Amino acid sequence: MKVIAAYLLAVLGGNTSRSTGDLKDILGSVGAEADDDRIEFFLLEINSKVITELIAAGREKLASVPAGGGGGGIVVATVAAAGGAGSSGNATLAAAKPGKEEKVEEKEESDEDMGLSLFD
Repeated sequence: MKVIAAYLLAVLGGNTSRSTGDLKDILGSVGAEADDDRIEFFLLEINSKVITELIAAGREKLASVPAGGGGGGIVVATVAAAGGAGSSGNATLAAAKPGKEEKVEEKEESDEDMGLSLFD
């Protein structure tokens, strides 16, 4: 990821001929080290490709990736299944309705506690 980020920074900076040295300089400016082989492999893979087309193709691929919850389906299925059960269905329906929710305040965690860095 850090090699890709350095490449995109070079593109945004207007560097038209990005090289291994350019990307190493960008990464070195923030104290990150990079493997020459990975940088060269990356540059070979994207050589002569337009970055905006690569990003657009990636967005199309990500559009098909499911990225949502879906916990509400269980309650709906329980209520629907209990609908034809007579009086016991009403008890299940009442149990499925959300009641009073207690508000629990969570303490915010700072990034310092996580011990992670963007360029590790």
